[in-house]
Amino acid sequence: MSVSKPDILVIGGGPAGSTFGNLAVQQGWDVALLEKDEHPRFHIGESLLPMTMPIVERLGLWQDLERIGVRKNGADFTTFRRGAYHHTYPFSRALGDSPDHAFQVRRSEFDEMLYEKCRDVGVDVRDRNTVTKVEELGGGKHRVTSVDANGVESVWEPKFLVDASGRDTFLSGANGWKQRNPQHASAAVFGHFRGVRRRADENEGDISIYWFEHGWVWMIPLRDDVMSVGAVCDPDYIKSRRESLDEFLLKTVNRMVGTRSRMRDAVQDRPAQATGNYSYLSSRMMGPGYLMIGDAFAFIDPVFSSGVHLAMSSAARGIAVAGAWLEGDARKYRKACRDYEQETKRGIDTFAWFIYRFRSPTMSWLFSNPRNPLRLVEGVVSMLAGDVFTNRSVRRRLLVFKAVYAIASVLLRARVISESSGSRPRSTRNMREA
Repeated sequence: MSVSKPDILVIGGGPAGSTFGNLAVQQGWDVALLEKDEHPRFHIGESLLPMTMPIVERLGLWQDLERIGVRKNGADFTTFRRGAYHHTYPFSRALGDSPDHAFQVRRSEFDEMLYEKCRDVGVDVRDRNTVTKVEELGGGKHRVTSVDANGVESVWEPKFLVDASGRDTFLSGANGWKQRNPQHASAAVFGHFRGVRRRADENEGDISIYWFEHGWVWMIPLRDDVMSVGAVCDPDYIKSRRESLDEFLLKTVNRMVGTRSRMRDAVQDRPAQATGNYSYLSSRMMGPGYLMIGDAFAFIDPVFSSGVHLAMSSAARGIAVAGAWLEGDARKYRKACRDYEQETKRGIDTFAWFIYRFRSPTMSWLFSNPRNPLRLVEGVVSMLAGDVFTNRSVRRRLLVFKAVYAIASVLLRARVISESSGSRPRSTRNMREA
């Protein structure tokens, strides 16, 4: 059997793998990519972040993204806990040179666009080609075995191996490096609807977040009058359902005045689906001759916009690691690995801190009632825009925000205890806006 020996072999054709393959070919390298499935395929995580936009431009896909996407200028947050409060965060308030907008996309279209661009720029793309085995040969060399849809086996010995297998976590799972986080468990139910009322004017494409007692609801505007609507909840809440998923989703979304009014004329366009979330992190990110990117290394949440951004940004930064390895410059390679690991973990930790606390009453109150000492709002907007890797100004403000969160948590708990024997009238401030 003949052995293929490309410079780089990428396992997985999602956003991480497709981004890496495209950028690697731009460096003049011979690249092959193995994808076990086919595009297009449905996926949630439809709201892109502004800091992903420069990567899209590097991939040569800006005009294509404008064609398939809905412009997103910001995000708005509403809570009905202890009253009704609403606030909009425009991306134009971000610190530094973060772009002032992003796009909402159908992931089936977006992921296929990235994947087909790989083929167009010269990546040797193999559809329906499943990796069955990876063997270490020593000295940073690997032998990869794959099988196509017809059962034909292929053998690969790349100079550098990239695991972009997503939640399959091929290398991490096979080697026992995968570490689950039992403290973060959530479940989501979601669907597509037509006729959902959108925000007005320049906020028409913004994502909307609504907190309620069991979690939070999202509304993401897509093309052709379609709205992605879903709820992220405590798993026990979803397990308590007695009706169909379609009925359960509508019942959940209609619990709040703001969402109920926007859904008044809604018609379901896609059946509801449910997914669970159990976050994990690999104890290794890289090694001699290989690198893990995107969900193949770490997974935080299936819904948050952070997923696609972390996938594509880790792919873009990983090019330096592969380049240093292929050059054979040991000193440069060590520095590239150190920088990549530090920045990637910093971004993951920043998003994870917010995501793991996002369902808390404290977080919903802070997001919907922002105060702005030391320009904390700009720091939060920068985080929402995806500026989580190297901007020290953003990092300083987020550290202060964490301190504010800790203090607010104590104060809110004390307030709940003091009011436990009495009742408090609900505020209607900003109810109409919500």
